[in-house]
Amino acid sequence: MLRRLLSICLMALAVCAGTMSAWAQQKVRMQTAVPSASIYFELLKRYADRVDKMSNGRLKIEVLPDGAIVPAFEILDAVDKGIVEGGYAWTHYWSGKNPTAGLFSNPMAGAGAGLDQISHVAWLLEGGGNQLLEKFYADILKLKVVPQMVQPMGPDPLGWFKRPIKDVADFKTFKYRSPPGITGEIFKEMGVAAVAMPGGEIVPAAQRGTIDAAEWIGPADDRNLGLHTVWKYYYLQGLHQSTDVGELLWNKDFHNKLTPDLKEILKTAALASMTETYSFNVWRNAQAVIELREKHGVQILDTPKDFFPEFVRATNVVLERYSAKDPFFKEVLDSQRNFAKTVVPYWTKIIDLYSQLGNSALEKK
Repeated sequence: MLRRLLSICLMALAVCAGTMSAWAQQKVRMQTAVPSASIYFELLKRYADRVDKMSNGRLKIEVLPDGAIVPAFEILDAVDKGIVEGGYAWTHYWSGKNPTAGLFSNPMAGAGAGLDQISHVAWLLEGGGNQLLEKFYADILKLKVVPQMVQPMGPDPLGWFKRPIKDVADFKTFKYRSPPGITGEIFKEMGVAAVAMPGGEIVPAAQRGTIDAAEWIGPADDRNLGLHTVWKYYYLQGLHQSTDVGELLWNKDFHNKLTPDLKEILKTAALASMTETYSFNVWRNAQAVIELREKHGVQILDTPKDFFPEFVRATNVVLERYSAKDPFFKEVLDSQRNFAKTVVPYWTKIIDLYSQLGNSALEKK
């Protein structure tokens, strides 16, 4: 009897060990919308490494570059269908499904209410933005995904041009790569010939002459993408994505099977990546601006002054048009604007402090 009991216990232990072993080495794939040269791809690799260590090796994420399994604009559907367990892009990539998508990753011109990158993140975390994002995927798009905002990378520059631009009228003579969705519509409202395409297609399109101006993400990523090899005129101030946050997407069936601690690890690692992204943006982009100017002969120029009021005008025209047609779009936009009424008066004063401080320090030089 004792021998039989011992045998049963050993068999049970073997089964448990096999189950734990398989669980301990759970591997998932994350399809991203950025090339492997992107600093944000590097940040995602760090995110995956953090998850690996925090989970003690129970969850390993393979981070894949743009197009490895599906094209960038198909990532959301691939995650929903379980083709990959995870994805990374920006919500405005799904604007073709519903225009409200763009408000979550980059509310244009700060939702027309002055939100900057930090106050946008504050809306997501403290102002109900994340809850509205979950509602968007579950109730509006009816997709099986779990979203987690992860990388605040704005503001995005106005971008690269084959020659300097004098004013908005001059800008209208260019064929310009812009982000998809409402942002592109705003440029078109201004009279700009805007076309959307994934990042990996920008340089080839520029070399063929299909486009003669483009925006991407920021100085470091733009350099890594090679935009300076085709154009030499770079405008840092852009309103189209004055705030811009990348998102992680997890297949809901996969996510639901995770233990509570692994779910919390994914959430906490995403929050940690937000902090890391802020520091990356400041340091890596500042270094890139120096390199672009001094090594590659890029001219860093100020965006023409008439661009700003014209873009805000066009933004309000387009946003009001969508608000009148779509109750959920209006709900999200109203949430951002109401949050801004409280935050912007305070936060603008704080930002002005740093602007005055920096300008004073530069004047001393």
